[in-house]
Amino acid sequence: MQAPKRTSYDVVIVGGAIYGSSVAWWLSRNPDFGGSILVVERDPTYEFASTSHTNSCIRQQFSAEVNIQISQFGAEFIHGFQDFMLDADAPKIVLQSYGYMYLADNEEFAQTLRESQQIQQRLGAGTKYMTADEIKAAYPFYNLDDIIGGNHNLVNEGYFDGGTIFDWWKRKARAQGAEYVHNEVRGITRNSAGDRVENVKLASGEIISCGTLVNCSGPRAALTAQMAGLDIPVEPRKRYTFIFDAETPLDRDLPLTIDPSGVHMRSDGKYYMAGCPPDDDPAVAYDDFVEDHSIWENKVWPAVATRVPAFEAVKLVNSWVGHYAYNAFDQNAIIGPSPEVGNFIFVNGFSGHGLQQSPAMGRGVAEWIAYGEYRSLDLSPFGVERILARESFVERAVI
Repeated sequence: MQAPKRTSYDVVIVGGAIYGSSVAWWLSRNPDFGGSILVVERDPTYEFASTSHTNSCIRQQFSAEVNIQISQFGAEFIHGFQDFMLDADAPKIVLQSYGYMYLADNEEFAQTLRESQQIQQRLGAGTKYMTADEIKAAYPFYNLDDIIGGNHNLVNEGYFDGGTIFDWWKRKARAQGAEYVHNEVRGITRNSAGDRVENVKLASGEIISCGTLVNCSGPRAALTAQMAGLDIPVEPRKRYTFIFDAETPLDRDLPLTIDPSGVHMRSDGKYYMAGCPPDDDPAVAYDDFVEDHSIWENKVWPAVATRVPAFEAVKLVNSWVGHYAYNAFDQNAIIGPSPEVGNFIFVNGFSGHGLQQSPAMGRGVAEWIAYGEYRSLDLSPFGVERILARESFVERAVI
C-alpha cells in the first residue's frame, strides 16, 4: 500500500479506472479549479476492472435524448482526441464505424426501433430503419427468415481503442497534478451534522480529509456508498465475451449485431467477437470471474451460426468474463451529488455503457465539482433522486 503525500485533499476519487481517471483528467485541466486531487486505486494493474474487460464500443442508438447526446460527444472526443489532449505526442484514435445493427423479430420491437430512429435522426444521428429486404441487400450473409426489420447506423458508431484513451487520461491527470496512490478506502466519516463527508480512512491506516468525495468504484460502487451510510442499487453482473475465427470469413465487415436471442456479435480485425449475458443473471461476488464454458456451446455459437450461416464452422480463439457495474433499478448511470451527503458524488451504475459515456460523464462531473452545476450537458436526469423517488430513467435500448 502507498501512503498519500498529504493528509487533506480538495477532491478524493475512489477508484482510478476509466471514470476515476476521466474525472481526474477533466478536473485537473480545468483552469477554474485549482484544488488538490487524490485518486485511490486498490489495484493499479486494473486486471479485473470493468475498464480492462470492455469491448470499447460506442453507439448513437439510444432512445433517450440525453444518452444520444452523451454518445455524440463521445464520438467528437474520439475524433478530436489529439486536440483535447493538447499534446503533440497524443495518438490518433480511430473509430471503426461498422455500426450497430438492431434486429427486430416482432412488430412491437420494430415499432420501438422506428420511434427511436426518429429521435436519433432529429438529433443528427445517421440511423436508418431498414426492412429485412434492405438489410439482406446490404449484408447478404445474414439469415433473416424471422426478421421484420432493423436499425443501422454507419456514422460514428462502432468500436475504438478505449485502452489508449484511459492510459492517456491517467498519465495526463498525473502530469496536471492529480496524485494516484495504490491503496483502498476502508471507511468514510461524515461530519457531526451528517450532511458532508469529513474524511476517509485508508487500508494503510491514514485518515485523509476531503472537500469532495467522488465514488468511481465501478461494480464495487455500493460498497463505497455504504461506507458513507448511503445505498445505491449497483451490483456486479457477469458478461461474457468470445473471440472466434471463421473457416469462411465474411466478404465485408460484420456490424455489431444485436440478435433477438440476446447475443451480440461484430467484426474484430481478422476475427469476430460475440458476447452475451447469462440466461440466469444474478449479482455475483466482486472477485468471481469464473467462466461458464457451456454458454458458448449452448447459447452463443448456436445464435451466431443461425443468424450468419457462414459461422457454422468456427473456432473459439479466446474468451473472458468481465463485470458490468449494473444498476438493478433502471440500467442507467447514477451521476451527481447525494441529496443527503452533499459532497458525496456518485459516478456509478453504467450497466455496460461506461466506456462510451466516459468523456461526457467525466466532463460533467468535473463541471459539477468546479462550478456546482452542469454546463456542457445537463446530466441531472441521472441524479440519484430518481431512484429515491422510484421513478425510472426510461431507456429502451439497453444491451
